[in-house]
Amino acid sequence: MRHRSKGRKFGRERGPRKAFLRNLAGQLIARERITTTEARAKELRAIAERMVTHGKRQNVAALRRLMEKLPKAAAYKAYHELAPRYASRKGGYTRVTKKTRVRKSDGAKMATIEFV
Repeated sequence: MRHRSKGRKFGRERGPRKAFLRNLAGQLIARERITTTEARAKELRAIAERMVTHGKRQNVAALRRLMEKLPKAAAYKAYHELAPRYASRKGGYTRVTKKTRVRKSDGAKMATIEFV
């Protein structure tokens, strides 16, 4: 049973999974739109929105928190560009759009995740 167990494992152990999701979040922040699998996009949404929320605090602690969770360039972009853009918005900074095509190799459902 899956009672109270949230999150997807993606066939990885805890450390590699955290690194994978942080890297994906860094790519999303850097490019502002990426195409990935539906499951990855849904899992990434929570992480990316949390990073923007940290940046909205606009203090040194928030910047340092972003720096430890993201690559340096992505952390600065989240803090200096994305956070001010969404200053008046309460939440829901990302949009996941499901694609009709599936990945040819394994048939995985694809989706696009982007900042609103």
